[in-house]
Amino acid sequence: MSARDVVITGIGLVSSLGEGTDAHWQKLSTPGTLPVLDAERFAPYTIHPLPEIDWSLQIAKRGDQRQMETWQRLGTYVAGLALADAGIKDNEELCATMDMVVAAGGGERDVAVDSDILAASAQRDDFDVLLNEKLTTELRPTLFLAQLSNLLAGNISIVHKVTGSSRTFMGEEGAGVSAIETAAARIRSGQSTHMLVGGAFQTEHPDMLLGYELAGYLHRGEWKPVWQRQGAEGGGIVSGSGGAFLVLESREHAEKRGQRIYATLGPVASGRARRGRDELAAGINRLLDTVDATETGLLAISGASGAHKATAAEKAVLDARTDIAARAFSTLTGHLKEAQFPFAVALAALAVSNKAPYPPFEAGEKAFDGSLKSVLATTIGYHHFEGAALVSAAD
Repeated sequence: MSARDVVITGIGLVSSLGEGTDAHWQKLSTPGTLPVLDAERFAPYTIHPLPEIDWSLQIAKRGDQRQMETWQRLGTYVAGLALADAGIKDNEELCATMDMVVAAGGGERDVAVDSDILAASAQRDDFDVLLNEKLTTELRPTLFLAQLSNLLAGNISIVHKVTGSSRTFMGEEGAGVSAIETAAARIRSGQSTHMLVGGAFQTEHPDMLLGYELAGYLHRGEWKPVWQRQGAEGGGIVSGSGGAFLVLESREHAEKRGQRIYATLGPVASGRARRGRDELAAGINRLLDTVDATETGLLAISGASGAHKATAAEKAVLDARTDIAARAFSTLTGHLKEAQFPFAVALAALAVSNKAPYPPFEAGEKAFDGSLKSVLATTIGYHHFEGAALVSAAD
């Protein structure tokens, strides 16, 4: 035990299952919980939609809400949940000295304007003039700002007064892994004492689904649980809207202010195995060995996306390690892209804090009969990048 141990003191969660730690723990720890699905709006693709959210609970000013698109509102909202959970939200001194790392995508586009430009371009040859016309008459400035990745961090700073250093990572699941890895490293090194880290993803937007489907990654046809999509029609991913933010602190900082600690964040490892050379299974094994995920009776919170190649490789590795009982939470939340790894770490912390394992999320997952001293969190990117972390009891 060290003063610079990285501990988790605040968790903010939103998914199709609801919002907050209590809602997620109750549903995920109850056997037989069913996913919330929408198979109609974006047919033939199924999504896990956002629940009803009263944005004013975490974003008080209507003007702040209006200038953000849903992705930024969602991220700012979830960050507020984490800050409140850690007892920091209304503490100006702690917020002013708090550092932040955000995992972000490319923002949301105005699909109607994009479609209008494409339609007009079929009738004209002066594309440069056409684009200038549309940019000056159709695209409102606030939506343009919504497409800037670092504006999520900016809005969190504005709304919640988190004004320490700020970093934004892009790169799908890899962004979430890098965000957690960087935040933990800063605290361990003494560069930061308390940090806000996480991400959000809003899938209920045609351009977000297009990003997956251009390479054939989306699952088609009747919905199936994550581990059961191998060989099914389409690419295996069912995406979801949601977000996860964590407040990480040094143990000394958290104990000094008397804050409850969910869990300790142990080793965090990342990698980038080349899928085309069948290196992924070896890469996953290296990650698990790096975070010491070899102890007897380990529960694994898997961020498996359902993507055929990546998920098959992960399942093969986890099945071969007979002491690991995996839980693929995307079965119940959908794939959350940049927020996938922070969400996995958050669920691991909830299990450790409650001293209870999650039941199987789908048929075929192994029963867990270990002591739950530590929980493994993994995210194997559907296209590239993979990460793992070990989350352990606070004492």
